[in-house]
Amino acid sequence: MAERKRRHGKLYLLLMALAAAGAAIWVGSSVLSVEEFAFTSARLPAGWDGGRLVVLSDLHGKRFGRQHSRLLEAVRGAKPDVICLCGDMMDEWSGTEYLRPLLEGLVEIAPVYYVTGNHEWASGRMPEMRQLLEETGVTYLSNTFVPLERNGDTITLAGIDDPNGYADQKTPQQVAREVRDAAPEGFWLLLAHRNNLFESEYAALGADLTLSGHGHGGLWRLPFTDGLLGSGGTLLPSYTNGFYTCRGAEVFVSRGLGGMVRLFNRPEVAVLTLRRT
Repeated sequence: MAERKRRHGKLYLLLMALAAAGAAIWVGSSVLSVEEFAFTSARLPAGWDGGRLVVLSDLHGKRFGRQHSRLLEAVRGAKPDVICLCGDMMDEWSGTEYLRPLLEGLVEIAPVYYVTGNHEWASGRMPEMRQLLEETGVTYLSNTFVPLERNGDTITLAGIDDPNGYADQKTPQQVAREVRDAAPEGFWLLLAHRNNLFESEYAALGADLTLSGHGHGGLWRLPFTDGLLGSGGTLLPSYTNGFYTCRGAEVFVSRGLGGMVRLFNRPEVAVLTLRRT
């Protein structure tokens, strides 16, 4: 009898542990986290002091509610001036049409700007994606830039295509040069999907702030780490969550929304408030 009770006790503890692990994985993969950040710069024009950006990335076919209702509600509540989509909003398995209600809902909230990630190109569906962006009113920053005006002042938002794109596309250096030629002293933001290229490449382009994704927050965010697994299978990666500085340049990396099984790494709606010192 005593032996049977011990076995039952161990089985009960095992079931409790499995249930707790399952709950942690479900929360880490499905419960949205709206997180506020601030970026401060003396170069920011006064009209953009208090400007709010929502940064979304790496949706990978994930849905948050019927017709993306929970995600749209979270973005609407952030009251953004601009919405930035930092790539991998679709992939080889999701197709493009599942994005239509999300994009249509986002453009009703604020102007939406998009750059490609590696999976959009790998899917072979970029012509379909480009058409969807045009139909829904999302601006595709394909190695180009646009002025953003607020309270009479202007900043520049540039975007570069993922390296998986066309072989003859402009280089990031060319795009940065065109931005400097158009607004030599102006404050500018750069959308560039791959967080792991910031240190080696994007940090040298001169943007006041780069916005990236791709790292999925390191998937499992264990104590004292910046995530367990990075892009390309890198163990214990960096540049996966929040702000980082390299050679005087700054990047903000979104943890993203979808992807593989996540642990202690809830899908992120990042809200950046720009502040002028």
